[in-house]
Amino acid sequence: MTWFDIGSIGDIPQRGARCVTTPRGKIGVFRTADDRIFAIEDHCPHKGGPLSQGIVHGAAVTCPLHNWVISLETGKALGADEGAVRTIPLRIEDGRIALALGEMLQAAE
Repeated sequence: MTWFDIGSIGDIPQRGARCVTTPRGKIGVFRTADDRIFAIEDHCPHKGGPLSQGIVHGAAVTCPLHNWVISLETGKALGADEGAVRTIPLRIEDGRIALALGEMLQAAE
């Protein structure tokens, strides 16, 4: 896998997110209250809302447009809603976050 450094854990507030723009679209990188980090495509499967602008709670994010709840672990919509977004592999080394964007770019081609 090819890893791309996107910044430090401290760049993302607890229960917050940052959006990373890639050649294949935007990725939301999320930090939970217990400092777990997740990366998923930054668009709700419902109507494309920006998930990185949503509310992080537990290991999920609520879309700011229509309140769909998306699992940060699986990318799947929770509750009665159906749909999913792709999760992006990441790793953390010395407090730095790296995404496996090379794999994502190859899969999309």
